[in-house]
Amino acid sequence: MSEPKAPTPAPGDTYKGWLFKWTNYIKGYQRRWFVLSNGLLSYYRTQAEMGHTCRGTINLATANIAVEDSCNFVISNGGTQTYHLKASSEVERQRWITALELAKAKAFRMQAESDDSGDESTPPAAGQGGGARNSEVQSTLRTLGSKVEDLSTCNDLIAKHGSALQRSLSELEGVRLGGETSEKIRQVTERATLFRITSNAMINACRDFLALAQAHSKRWQKALQAEREQRVRLEETLEQLAKQHNHLERAFRGATVLPPSQSNPAIDSKGSVPGKGDASDEDEENEFFDACEDVQEFITVPADPKYHRRSGSNVSGISSEMGMDDGTTSLDEQSMASNPESPQSQEVVPVRKRRTRIPDKPNYSLNLWSIMKNCIGKELSKIPMPVNFNEPLSMLQRLSEDLEYYELLDRGAKCQSSLEQMCYVAAFTVSSYSTTVHRTGKPFNPLLGETFELDRLQESGYRSLCEQVSHHPPAAAHHAISERGWTLRQEIALASKFRGKYLSIMPLGSIHCIFEKSNNHYTWKKVTTTVHNIIVGKLWIDQSGEIDIVNHRTGDRCHLKFAPYSYFSRDVARKVTGVVTDKDGKAHYVLSGTWDEKMECSRVMQSSRGGENGADGRQKTVYQTLKAKELWRKTPLPEGAENMYYFSTLALTLNESEEGVAPTDSRKRPDQRLMEQGRWEEANAEKQRLEEKQRTARREREREANRSTNPEEGKEPADGGKLSFYYHSPRLFFSFLLLLRSLLCVSLSFPQALIEDSISDSPLKTEEVEIATEPSETTYKSGHQDSYKAMWFDRCVDQMTGEPTHIYRGGYWETKEQGNWDSCPDIF
Repeated sequence: MSEPKAPTPAPGDTYKGWLFKWTNYIKGYQRRWFVLSNGLLSYYRTQAEMGHTCRGTINLATANIAVEDSCNFVISNGGTQTYHLKASSEVERQRWITALELAKAKAFRMQAESDDSGDESTPPAAGQGGGARNSEVQSTLRTLGSKVEDLSTCNDLIAKHGSALQRSLSELEGVRLGGETSEKIRQVTERATLFRITSNAMINACRDFLALAQAHSKRWQKALQAEREQRVRLEETLEQLAKQHNHLERAFRGATVLPPSQSNPAIDSKGSVPGKGDASDEDEENEFFDACEDVQEFITVPADPKYHRRSGSNVSGISSEMGMDDGTTSLDEQSMASNPESPQSQEVVPVRKRRTRIPDKPNYSLNLWSIMKNCIGKELSKIPMPVNFNEPLSMLQRLSEDLEYYELLDRGAKCQSSLEQMCYVAAFTVSSYSTTVHRTGKPFNPLLGETFELDRLQESGYRSLCEQVSHHPPAAAHHAISERGWTLRQEIALASKFRGKYLSIMPLGSIHCIFEKSNNHYTWKKVTTTVHNIIVGKLWIDQSGEIDIVNHRTGDRCHLKFAPYSYFSRDVARKVTGVVTDKDGKAHYVLSGTWDEKMECSRVMQSSRGGENGADGRQKTVYQTLKAKELWRKTPLPEGAENMYYFSTLALTLNESEEGVAPTDSRKRPDQRLMEQGRWEEANAEKQRLEEKQRTARREREREANRSTNPEEGKEPADGGKLSFYYHSPRLFFSFLLLLRSLLCVSLSFPQALIEDSISDSPLKTEEVEIATEPSETTYKSGHQDSYKAMWFDRCVDQMTGEPTHIYRGGYWETKEQGNWDSCPDIF
């Protein structure tokens, strides 16, 4: 969803928008919805709270507004309330400061006008003769002040003499006729005379005050009206200056606002450039210049305006690469218009309607004692883990979810520039982590020989095939090919390290992306996934590390940095930054965003050293960039996703039954299907059966391998059985963690296949400080190596990276068309 932002408001208007508010050192900056109205600044957690729950309000009439840096500012009303706020960009910060200053001036004026003591203030005079009028008003006010003092004195005397007169009258009523009567009457007469004199003085003072007020009332009304008109003119001038200031800033940054007729229309719903005239340009500019923290390796500043005033081929070249707002057609529009095989020019073919829901996740409690009872009398290596920790998808299906935002590769295939193509590949790399934010459930570990096909040829133009090619160590091979000119292949194995409070998962193996038209071959590796609160607390996942994407044909590189989460960081959580450089190391694009929401890119026009020093003391590189363009934005989760394992729209369709798939396909795995249907007890029994069947098949393969190498059948291995314990003993430690967490009544799950479905399913390696699963070449070369050969993939050494890998040999889709699956093993 795009963030609603209002333009600079006129006095009296309401200004709304998102800001980051500092909460504490644990949560850092949190995103809040702020509303500025009638001199009051209020904030809410979401826009929906505006109708019922206000989280805080500050009166701007007595507030102090201070700017800290390019994006941060502070609002304080003297100590009782202080808001530390951060805008998404310097432009957005300046808009808020302008709106706050206007609202503060208006609130102060309204407070002064409503105050009864405001009459004592001296209104400023303007124009010719202003000094004389000011002196006259001062003199009149002094005269009125003296009259008011006289009235106050008379009031006190009247009260005093009136009380004395009342006492005398009361005494007179109680006096008997006699000698003292005349004395009392004399006292009453004197006091009555004093009261009459004081009353006359009061009356005269009131008459003088009224006459003076009437004489000057019309003049004061005219002066007050002139003052009001002058203030209105000053406010209008200030507003116009603020608008001109913002306009100059946009012109300086090259953010020329297009009319609606020249804005680019939306191409599709994901990552496209919106075409809403001024509003869309404002939205794109608001997200450009992000706040710079010390953790960044570089600083971005707006480019010099001269780069936006270039004419001729230079401007058109830049614009055609990234779809700049200069009236030229973006590259995607050109490709769609010139490509006769685009979807718009083809006949509409009805496609299969995919499901949009799965059964809700049942709220089953984990019975620890039932698990322990089932473990009695069994070998430790055969204790299965219940499906309570899983989600109803296989690891092969999770691997196929990398293609959820395949449109990024489609756009990359249309690019003429390899550097622009690199930006789309980088955005695709980051998008593959967007589904891991809430997905703490562990996918089913695939059985050896298990496959998964994702045929989206009609809907999306690509086909994908995954196969579990190794079980010691666990490894899966993936191959996807698109009709739109790209191929993606990868082989992923996992290494995990337990650090006490958290678990780190390091994916091993390289990912390859090849574009047919340009023959550009890109490779990269995945970053480290960290699962926090393994023992106690709510599980949460973070991605951290660095990715280097290399174009082996041109030498272009993209360095992406995934910032780890920190309690004390004021930066945006899950932040990703990157720079695209050519073979000579010259920067061409700067990437920024978050791995769970969106990615943007900005074209670099000039770079230089001389920014602020980083943590290591070295000067940061300063990049002058054009306005940012959105490459990718995460699609919102479907309604009710929290009850469906937080599956995305694609994930909901992965386990949907299909006809014609291989008998080894994950959709036909019975324990996974039973879990999706909510029949967890049956799923646990079926899972245990499949694991035992896999162990039996593995032992049979080992016996066949021993017969070929050792004539003496049935002979024990040379290690005397110690090797098995060497592989399985660390596994018991993970089992202990699961049982301990269950005792603490906290649900436990893992995001990847970091723990095998039973204690004996994965070789592990012990170390002094950490427990790790690290598959290496020595594992393949040892005598414990499985003799299994993959069905659809061949093992070889990759020519680009020199790593051992599995590459698709072909034949799967031809076999599917023939419907002949006789060569597939019976693994279920």
